[in-house]
Amino acid sequence: QVQLVESGGGLVQAGGSLRLSCAASTRTFSSYVMAWFRQAPGKEREFVATISRSGRITYYADSVKGRFTISRDSAKNMVYLQMNSVKPEDTAVYYCAAAQIWGTATRRDEYDYWGQGTQVTVSS
Repeated sequence: QVQLVESGGGLVQAGGSLRLSCAASTRTFSSYVMAWFRQAPGKEREFVATISRSGRITYYADSVKGRFTISRDSAKNMVYLQMNSVKPEDTAVYYCAAAQIWGTATRRDEYDYWGQGTQVTVSS
């Protein structure tokens, strides 16, 4: 069992930066693949980025590749999403997710644990 709490969302201008954080309450953080998803109003929740247990493998949605960076700090049980050069279409509620699997995963149904989400709004 793991509880996830996101923070760091807010209002940012297009072209700006924001860093999201996700705190995981578990004694076995290194056994979880972690990911960020997002859901815009009226749209389905979509994959953004994922990071392997070791942190050595990352994978991104094409829409954020080159602009967003996912990372993890196993000593602090934290996952981060650094968002640079943000665009209005990045506006969404961002969710942290965890899965006790190997490798990486991009489908929602592969993740067992979810945070409550944090709102990111990008103004033009």
